[in-house]
Amino acid sequence: MIPGTTDPLPFGDRVSPALSCDPRKLALFAADTYFLESLEQLGTLTADADGFLHRHAALLLKPDAVVSRQIPTTVEWLDRAGFRIVAAERTRLTRTTVRSLWYYQWNLATPQRRRLADMFMDSCDSVVLVIRPVAEEPGAAPASVVMTERKGPTDPLARVPGQLRYEIGRYSYLLNLVHTPDEPADVARELGIHFDTATRERVYRSALAGEDRSGRALDIAEQLHAEVPRQDLTFEPAAERLKRAVAQAEESPLPDAVREELRTARLNAESPEGYRLLLEAAWRAGLPLDTWDVVVVGTHVLPMKRKGLAPVLDGVGVHDWQLHMAQLAAT
Repeated sequence: MIPGTTDPLPFGDRVSPALSCDPRKLALFAADTYFLESLEQLGTLTADADGFLHRHAALLLKPDAVVSRQIPTTVEWLDRAGFRIVAAERTRLTRTTVRSLWYYQWNLATPQRRRLADMFMDSCDSVVLVIRPVAEEPGAAPASVVMTERKGPTDPLARVPGQLRYEIGRYSYLLNLVHTPDEPADVARELGIHFDTATRERVYRSALAGEDRSGRALDIAEQLHAEVPRQDLTFEPAAERLKRAVAQAEESPLPDAVREELRTARLNAESPEGYRLLLEAAWRAGLPLDTWDVVVVGTHVLPMKRKGLAPVLDGVGVHDWQLHMAQLAAT
């Protein structure tokens, strides 16, 4: 039941509890068009939509994974971790797509985080992989829940060896390279966001066939690498390039006050606060800086998360699902 309502189904028809262990999500997704369209389409292709979504996870490789050339490393990690890629498609993370994917969590995002995300998410195509465990264990938590746990957290300092995000690059809070839907319901919803009806049917049919599609994933990676230059996402080189670019801009025709503000900020850019002031001065001046340098520096020195708030929908873990499945079995 949604707080403040008396109807346990205030927004739509009942969503199967096999798709989420969060009653709030079940109620909200009952009126979520992305989820409903995707689930309805899956239901035309298989009589066991719940089982399909329990057995499959999705993995989004964002533009930071493309430019850092980490898609092949991810494909290798999935194989070692016991996951088979059963579908692979390109997608574009537009401003609208980004807000749709994280609609229930981005109440926590700061204006600076939204601005930086908008700068790089639409810089090139991303890749969506549908994966499933090679060996399915009876009573196991959903593949999406397991994959999210094994992927590793958003905070780079909290990642540990063996996690995907630890292996492919611990750059920053925002430059985390990959994303996974939290639960089976989220898998359906996010495939509904990424793809139109025809492409989504191709994805579902490929996943239902169950054949290894790692070769297709690597082919897509090769295509993207030919289209998009490689980028260094480490902080120190990006910070030095940013300061050099500002120094060059100081020689261009600018108002004296703007030039002095840029020079002062550049000379004092030795700490997170100093780099924050430099970025803000460069933005006010409208300087045409390299997108990736701005994003790399910005994700280290600008606030990413609004404090004192909780997401509309939060993540769940394997333990939560073990309890949930035990409750479902007892009813």
